[in-house]
Amino acid sequence: MFQVLWVIGFLVGTTTHIADLILGGSHAYSGFPTGVRLFWVSVTILDPVTAALIIFRQRPGIVLGAAVILADIAVNWTVFVLIGGLSVIGVINQSLFAVLIVVTARPLWIWFGRPSTSRHVNRMA
Repeated sequence: MFQVLWVIGFLVGTTTHIADLILGGSHAYSGFPTGVRLFWVSVTILDPVTAALIIFRQRPGIVLGAAVILADIAVNWTVFVLIGGLSVIGVINQSLFAVLIVVTARPLWIWFGRPSTSRHVNRMA
């Protein structure tokens, strides 16, 4: 179940950033500092990579996912407080997702370390 929630959350992030880039084109995020804009564009790639790693039960996906969401909420809360232009609902929802990531990272790590049924069957062949 945790795996599904992680994948959904990171794919929602992917979709949001892709929509921003499609709608805004080269002017997406233009009202924000360059570093913030570069970070948000990079998340467009990091979110689906994280989702793929989680789908395939790869532990690096847990580390990447935690790093991405913690960096993302740090950037977004900083922008929200100092610059504005972000939805309070968005930063709160993202923060709640970060809590989910932090709370479920260890159980997911343990579960990913166990052989899956398909891996066990492949070893037997």
